[in-house]
Amino acid sequence: MNAVMEEHAISDRQQRIIHQTETFGAHNYGPLPVVLARGEGCWLEDVDGRRYLDCLAAYSAVNQGHRHPRVMRAVAEQCERLTLTSRAFHNDRLGPFLEKLCQVAGMEVALPMNTGAEAVETAVKLARKWGYERKGVARGKAEVICCDRNFHGRTIMGVSLSSDDHYHHDFGPVAPGFVHIPFADIDALEAAITEHTVAVLIEPIQGEGGIVVPPDGYVRAVRELCDRHGILMIDDEIQTGLGRTGDLFCHHHEAGTEPDIMTVGKALGGGVYPVSAALASHDIMSVFQPGDHGSTFGGNPLACAVGEAALDVIVEEDLTANSRAMGERLMAGLKAIDSDRIVEVRGRGLLVGIEIDQAAGPARPFCEALMHRGVLCKETREQVLRLAPPLVIDADQIDWLLDQLRAVL
Repeated sequence: MNAVMEEHAISDRQQRIIHQTETFGAHNYGPLPVVLARGEGCWLEDVDGRRYLDCLAAYSAVNQGHRHPRVMRAVAEQCERLTLTSRAFHNDRLGPFLEKLCQVAGMEVALPMNTGAEAVETAVKLARKWGYERKGVARGKAEVICCDRNFHGRTIMGVSLSSDDHYHHDFGPVAPGFVHIPFADIDALEAAITEHTVAVLIEPIQGEGGIVVPPDGYVRAVRELCDRHGILMIDDEIQTGLGRTGDLFCHHHEAGTEPDIMTVGKALGGGVYPVSAALASHDIMSVFQPGDHGSTFGGNPLACAVGEAALDVIVEEDLTANSRAMGERLMAGLKAIDSDRIVEVRGRGLLVGIEIDQAAGPARPFCEALMHRGVLCKETREQVLRLAPPLVIDADQIDWLLDQLRAVL
């Protein structure tokens, strides 16, 4: 591994740019030592002209591939007309975008925001207000049940939802009203429900948690428990939605699991602009009145144009089917690798995790070795290699990726 890394040393130019970034920027990320300058489709290029297969897709925000022509055309055309009005006025792009989003998601109404964290904040505020006004929970007592090892963003509320001390250490006091249970444990969920419970917030697959796939039937069991106890099911599809797992939304893998509130983001911005939303029924969303919630940039004309184009690409080019087929090809190839460094390969569609045995060290050096072979991916939870390429990846690219993974693993 070290010999491969030395063969492709980081250039002086890249080192200067990295030094500049680290000098004038906050050290809140630990990126791989590569400086990217261009992207197209599944490929990225650094400042020295070296190409890399993108196997992170900006944490699933680039499902359509880098600079998809339809998305870029939507950006250019809308920038020539109107970019921002705020929600103080109507604009001609918001209505069509919301209608398309609701149709694709199978929901009745959407509230547009910008980032995934904002969408989750919206969902929690909505659930709490619904709990007080519709369910009759004593004011100030509402509880939302969430799962250990989750990731719902880095705001104070987002880290309050987390059970991981790393995310909220020295950021306390954390916000109250969140009850933590083990992921995929239905008995623990039922035991945690009280008269104060207003909602259960789940990821159908935990991405940052290590690409943890729950047992078949888990999401349906959550849905049934919510129905039985009269509480809301919130489905965080920010990373797993819009084709990533081989279905349009991850909860579609189990019939009869439609959520009460769903959050979407990342790929909704087509890889060029932050677009997110919380979706629900008219009945639930109607607890919000003017002034209760909003965002200056949420639902701006440029975001709506990008969001429409992003949805059109995923649906009309059937990227969901490609994700399913290429994901099956990738998983089969990975499971055929005979290596004592691999503990487990898991995932769905093109959201795949390779757990590295602790005896082989953490996953980070494997990411660095892959980088020097022209593959960009990132570790999560110390021991897991996350593979999540753009959904436009083809069979030849999957096979080339497998060659690089075999060489490293």
